[in-house]
Amino acid sequence: MSSKTTWNGITLPEHIQKIVDEAPKVHFATKPEQLVELCCGSYDNKEWDVEYELPDGSTVNEAHVVRVKNGISANYPEPYMRRRDPNCMLIADDLETEKELYQDRFGVPFEGMRQRTFDWLSEQEIAVFAFEMGQPGIGGDAIAVCPANAAFFAFGLALLQGLVDVEKLGREFKPSTVIYVAPPFRHTDFDGKQVVVHNRIEEHEIFSYNLYPGPSAKKGVYGALIRQGSEQGWVTAHCSAVQVMTPYDNLVTFMHEGASGGGKSELLQQPHRLPDGRIMIGKNIATGEKQFIEIARTCDLHPLCDDMGLCHPDYQEGDGKLWLMDAEDAWFVRVDHITEYGTDHDLESLTVAPSEPLLFLNVDMAPGGTALIWEHIEDEPGVPCPNPRVVIPRKIVPDVVEGKMSVDIRSFGVRMPPCTAENPTYGIIGLLHILPPALAWLWRLVAPRGHANPSIVDTGGMSSEGVGSYWPFATGRKVDQANLLLRQIVDSPKTKYILMPNQHIGSWKTGFMPEWLARDYLARRGHARFHSDQLTPSRCSLLGYSLDSMRIEGRNIARCLLQVDQQPEVGKEAYDVGAEMLRKFFHEQVSGFLCKDLDKLGNEIIECCLDGGSVGDYKSILDFDDTAPR
Repeated sequence: MSSKTTWNGITLPEHIQKIVDEAPKVHFATKPEQLVELCCGSYDNKEWDVEYELPDGSTVNEAHVVRVKNGISANYPEPYMRRRDPNCMLIADDLETEKELYQDRFGVPFEGMRQRTFDWLSEQEIAVFAFEMGQPGIGGDAIAVCPANAAFFAFGLALLQGLVDVEKLGREFKPSTVIYVAPPFRHTDFDGKQVVVHNRIEEHEIFSYNLYPGPSAKKGVYGALIRQGSEQGWVTAHCSAVQVMTPYDNLVTFMHEGASGGGKSELLQQPHRLPDGRIMIGKNIATGEKQFIEIARTCDLHPLCDDMGLCHPDYQEGDGKLWLMDAEDAWFVRVDHITEYGTDHDLESLTVAPSEPLLFLNVDMAPGGTALIWEHIEDEPGVPCPNPRVVIPRKIVPDVVEGKMSVDIRSFGVRMPPCTAENPTYGIIGLLHILPPALAWLWRLVAPRGHANPSIVDTGGMSSEGVGSYWPFATGRKVDQANLLLRQIVDSPKTKYILMPNQHIGSWKTGFMPEWLARDYLARRGHARFHSDQLTPSRCSLLGYSLDSMRIEGRNIARCLLQVDQQPEVGKEAYDVGAEMLRKFFHEQVSGFLCKDLDKLGNEIIECCLDGGSVGDYKSILDFDDTAPR
């Protein structure tokens, strides 16, 4: 156990104290504006190259940063660095884990690299700041130690997690989590790959060897929260949440989960309209036909969280619903679907003239100009980066909900490929499916990354993001998270479950329109129960119940968008091929959870899946009476 010292009101381990003592200069930030000034080296500079000299004398450029009127814009020279590598996490300690160990990948213990990282930081001008993970009193104290020339990364982390002025806290600040940032080792030791090492010792150490904030500043902290929740019996859900108010003042709250790219941020957005006010539901890729709907007024949105929701026991009211609170101070919003001015007036207005500086990533920008979220940097000529981002402080988001919120409907989003008779795929999910709770749990175990995921480096084929869609960020065991998710569902019998696609419904290209329409439709229904003539068991039982009809403001949604096997361009034969793909994928993913440590109810649900259970079978295992018609 290392000895402790106190520095600027923070109780530090001796090795961190040594870094701040030996560093040529230390910038101790207590507010984001101090980091904004450092982003380009000094306040007077308009642009800055984040460069590091390697031992062989060469220089590597990690990022180009420019100061713009609405904040800071940073771009990475390498397209690989513009999205998260799903294989970046490694574990350095000997605690229980199912993740790859540092020693197994590199053949040596981490301790030598750890000390080299400390030695390198001791030689750098550094930026240091304190923050509280999750919410005050919930996630624990933390600090970040970054090279000052990469202040844009520190700025993004500070926006996402919030800064703490320790001297104003009135208590001891004792970090349980520490983030160290050391980019050059990506080139000297890791073959240019993104690597984030978790070392769960006295402090939960997170070593970030890259400057894309997704794996470390965001998901690294998420991993520390997941570990804490696993030890204490609660979940930080990978979700967005929004309170929806209909034109008739009816309130319904949605919690939307899914793998990265699964539509969490989009659920907080209004449906995109054409210049004439119509909403295009989709375009048939086989026939070119388009379907439209006219809705004079969509629902008002009051967002709570964008990507991470704390489901802490202290928040629960024992009323049969799940309660949650935002785990972040800012939102890491992907804007790949904003391709031209006028696509999303709310988001465009918020980011063009914000009340506080924002951080833009993968957005093409000149120094001193205004960063525009539809101007995406190109990965190669004519190919825009699929993962442009903007970090937005939640306090400037209009109508944002403060405090906690109960959940009426938990939705799960999946990116779907096109499916046609000529090219059958698993893209067979209709616009909206109602799931029995047992089946909702299975979807969270499997959490498909889905089609053309823009948020991660493409691994090809159908892959799983795992339990709760947050397994890539967890450091422990899958079965522990599976049990926590199941207990969460059992303890929330009044929360309902749905499944929604995005990008495609069979042969129809839809983008995120399905979740926008389903959200408004269900909000207008309020808490009304579906009658037996409104739902039918889906042809693929993994999809729960399909709607026989849907009407929004007197406008009918075509049945072929609700039941993909009804599409002439797909048909039952191609649909069944896609259903078999899903079945095999589910069987591959869930069979690994069967073990003595899994809750007895969980084993029963998985056995039902492996036996080809019907929708009725899933409902009978875990029946809260009003999930679907009897």
